[in-house]
Amino acid sequence: MSGRETGRQPKYQRIAAELREAIDAGRYGAGDRLPGENDLMAEHGVARMTARQALAVLQAEGIAEARKGAGVFVRDFRPIRRRGVERLARAHWSEGRSIWSADIGDRELAVDSVEVAEERAPGPVAAVLEVDEDVNVCVRRRRFVLEGKPVLLSTSYLPADLVAGTPITRADTGPGGTYARLAEIGRGPARFREEVRSRMPSRDEAERLALPPGVPVMLVARTAFDAEGVPVEVNDMVLDASAYVLEYGFEG
Repeated sequence: MSGRETGRQPKYQRIAAELREAIDAGRYGAGDRLPGENDLMAEHGVARMTARQALAVLQAEGIAEARKGAGVFVRDFRPIRRRGVERLARAHWSEGRSIWSADIGDRELAVDSVEVAEERAPGPVAAVLEVDEDVNVCVRRRRFVLEGKPVLLSTSYLPADLVAGTPITRADTGPGGTYARLAEIGRGPARFREEVRSRMPSRDEAERLALPPGVPVMLVARTAFDAEGVPVEVNDMVLDASAYVLEYGFEG
């Protein structure tokens, strides 16, 4: 960035950039306390609001987090590298492994809430699943927590008549999850399609993901198709954008 471009930046953004560079250089490590508002005011000769905005920028980017009564600290959380191709490989779920195993290694993952119900799917989902809007589908809602931090809200929709009587209608689907159970009835996924976009979270999403103000979410809509090209699942996911790196590998 040129000096001219830097000069045009608001003061709070320049301060945030300096702090970001200090973190990248290792002068502040994970869990370290960053200079407080009073420190930044004295060092840069700015008003309290400017110092507060600078720290807020780092919080919105997921680099730092505020701890009530203690200050603002470098976030001690390694982003999840979501390997979009590798994680969906049949070798994972067909052998009883979670598709998450490609993302998190030996880190501790928990599903702290599961809701399974039969209800009508939203119109766009019903269209993808090729079911009538007045027909119930099996809906699975889950929240995933990594190392104590909520990172993902997931809602899966599957044709109710397809999964009736299978473990997919239970909270615990067993080793390999939903895709392994679909394979057992001869309808395992053979192809996937994912659509990714981003937006700011709803109030409910922000609360359930414990997001600080200003942090966006990524929306991943995945459709799984069986060997005949028939859609067997739609999974709508809401991800904490500051907690993820999306990785896709392709062969040329």
